[in-house]
Amino acid sequence: MKPYEKAALVKPTERQLNWQKTEFYALISYGLPPFTGKQYGDGFAPATMFWPEDLNVEEWVLAAKSAGMKGLVLTCKHYDGFCLWPTAYTDYSLKYSNWKDGEGDIVKEVADSCKKHGLKFGVYIAPWDRHEPSYGKGKEYDEFFMNLLRELLTNYGDIFCVWLDAVCGSDEQHVQDYDWKSYYALIRELQPDAAISFRGPDVRWIGNERGVTRESEWSVVPAHMGVREDGTSPAAKSKKSKGFMDLDIGSRKAIKNEDEFIWYPAECSVPIRDHWFHVADDKYGIKTKDKLLKLYYNTVGGNANLMLGLAPDKRGHLDETDLQVLTALGHDLKLYFGYNLAQRDGTVHASSEYSKEFKAENCISDNEFLVWKPADGDKKPYVEIELNEADLFDKVVIMENIRNGQHIEEFEVTYLNEKGKWKKCAEGTVVGYKKICCLKPTKAKKVRITFTEYRAPVEILQISLN
Repeated sequence: MKPYEKAALVKPTERQLNWQKTEFYALISYGLPPFTGKQYGDGFAPATMFWPEDLNVEEWVLAAKSAGMKGLVLTCKHYDGFCLWPTAYTDYSLKYSNWKDGEGDIVKEVADSCKKHGLKFGVYIAPWDRHEPSYGKGKEYDEFFMNLLRELLTNYGDIFCVWLDAVCGSDEQHVQDYDWKSYYALIRELQPDAAISFRGPDVRWIGNERGVTRESEWSVVPAHMGVREDGTSPAAKSKKSKGFMDLDIGSRKAIKNEDEFIWYPAECSVPIRDHWFHVADDKYGIKTKDKLLKLYYNTVGGNANLMLGLAPDKRGHLDETDLQVLTALGHDLKLYFGYNLAQRDGTVHASSEYSKEFKAENCISDNEFLVWKPADGDKKPYVEIELNEADLFDKVVIMENIRNGQHIEEFEVTYLNEKGKWKKCAEGTVVGYKKICCLKPTKAKKVRITFTEYRAPVEILQISLN
């Protein structure tokens, strides 16, 4: 079996599928940094410095929801070691802050608000701890860290994502060799449906904090790029290991000498400003709505998920400008993608159908278990959408049935012009979970999506014209 044929057999786990369907979510960076004025705390600032004047986490959750996000991840503990819940295992938490007389629990407030407003809730926790005395002492610290994890994973309901920051500071007298195997095992035991992100076996960091993605973002990559459940990384022993930002990590050429593959989808983490935590004098650093739209098209529309960093100030509020931009972003996403011409005003034909169960009209259904699949022997399968009358659109969205793997390598979009000739308006390489093709405003009655290269039978979940 050829390497690309082996790669075509790899499928995601259910937790990876559910994570992928979250698409766009927030990372709320909050803690002592807004009070100290430092992005990365040293663990020496007293817990009593934490005193938000008017904290209301519902504002954070509603801001994320207004932007079209489906989830929210909270920085429960950053590098300074300060915990946003009243943990029983350190003196560096809300319990010792005097805020709400030490009875406050921001993790609970955020988790409850997410549940109330229909957003998934995730936790960020950094193993690096610049306050904890046991850091660097091996097993003693591992037990401390796992106690923190245990509290987060048992007291706050369902968790969709555990974001493990892999940073290990080089300025410490002792450097901790993290027991990843035990961390992963505990997460699997307590939150089996949670995807482990950044330093974990479920989700791959894209490799930068600018939202730069590849033209061809493969979810199926060589196994040595990943992390095993036992915490080891095959890359450490591989001379052919690819870097996180290699431009080609999944094409036939790139994997021609590989023999083992994993499903390892990409996540982009980008702050809405130029920093993760709030900076008091930053008046102009915010990304515009149009910049965020472009990020969305390149990430969510390029087979990756987008985690957008939001930074409340020391009062506990998001900047008013941030709120306006997020609301405008959500408005545009709903405007651009809330109406599928193919679904509302069109009929679907295909070059062939594998069987009645895999009929062409399945690809304009909202049912995630209905799929179009062409017949065996159809070398260049296509789907043709015919509208009731010619209409304008400037986006074509294609979703592959990734439950059965990632197979599409090249496709093109054409439309029938007024002269009765098919004209190309878009083309691309991989599809994966979702591909958003942005094109010039095009008016047409018939649109055809042709799949010209693929490594296994094409299976299409949905196509939309917007």
